[in-house]
Amino acid sequence: MPKINVPIWPEYTEREIMEVRDVLASHTWNRWQGTKVNEFEKKFTVYQDAKYGVAVVNGTVALEIALRALDISPGAEVIIPAYTFISTATAVLQIGCVPVFADINPVTYCIDSGDIERKITDRTKVIIPVHLYGYPCEMDKIMGIAKKHNLYVLEDACQAPGAEWHGRKVGAIGDLGCFSFQASKNITCGEGGMIVTNNEILSQKCFSYHHIGRMPGGKFYEHEVLGTNARLSEFLGGILLAQFSRLEEQTRRREENARYISENLKSIPGITPPAEIEGVTCSAYHLYVFRYEKEKSTSGLSRNELIKAMNDRGVPCGTGYPIPLYKNPLFVKKAFAPLVSYVIDNAYGKKLDYTKAVCPETERICMEAIGLPQNILLGTKKDCNIIIETIKETLS
Repeated sequence: MPKINVPIWPEYTEREIMEVRDVLASHTWNRWQGTKVNEFEKKFTVYQDAKYGVAVVNGTVALEIALRALDISPGAEVIIPAYTFISTATAVLQIGCVPVFADINPVTYCIDSGDIERKITDRTKVIIPVHLYGYPCEMDKIMGIAKKHNLYVLEDACQAPGAEWHGRKVGAIGDLGCFSFQASKNITCGEGGMIVTNNEILSQKCFSYHHIGRMPGGKFYEHEVLGTNARLSEFLGGILLAQFSRLEEQTRRREENARYISENLKSIPGITPPAEIEGVTCSAYHLYVFRYEKEKSTSGLSRNELIKAMNDRGVPCGTGYPIPLYKNPLFVKKAFAPLVSYVIDNAYGKKLDYTKAVCPETERICMEAIGLPQNILLGTKKDCNIIIETIKETLS
């Protein structure tokens, strides 16, 4: 079988080199005196169908700052999916609030709207839907639940630049949205993040929190809130401008190749490709994740044996998130650091015990998911055929 050509990631062109040289030559390497970060902020904000945007140092900090901007009292509950990256949960802990884990929709792997409703209490203040692997959540249902219960919605779109729900880019459908530009992401500068919103007051708060408490247009030594320094450098802003120029075309190519692979995998016993549901008008495909059910396969291979065989044949893949968040030592041991633990213990009013958490669909997908990295979807149809044939031959 021919060898697959996996595009190198992160990739760069002469445009990235030019942007970095421009910053070097300008002798203006910080964002408050430069132009690159401001230019990227404006372009990315408009692209995501938002009015306001603040670039920050990474997606984790973006989530923390966005939550701070909502002025939630310590001890409040924030509903998040149990199947996501750890930063969705740690951002909640960092502001002294309590993550409440909801199960996922077994078709989309995103947070289940029905379980959101079941987890709401009088302490709930925020829902964080995660557009997992670049696949949009059912935002109509989630926004309806939030309106019914008077809750904020913070979209974790860290894996989903360009993804659309009913033709509208994710991120600013809720009150706030956050993106990551970490090295594996679909648009990257190594690290970096972004907060978008259509609410001017929230945008000003986010700007202030990321700029050491300074308000937009305020005096340099006038600090109005307890902020931090989360500013993005001009070098990273320049790289993001170059990366952004290719995002739309790459998103289209990822979608096209993902659909082609799915069409050719759906007839294989034991394999369930990513779903296409009504409302998703664009998926960003940060990972191409399919489900493998050993009991439905004729091969007898376990999930891990299939992953090893694919890697051995040159097709890089992995398990996705191997355990639900609530089974991480952080939550089992409640290792939240002294200050956070003190705040939660005194503000929450009841004992936390994550060892009792159970999300059946999350636990199932952790045992069945197989994910291909987003850069593999930037290859040719020939490369897609190698992926398809590798899976078919391995399971035959």
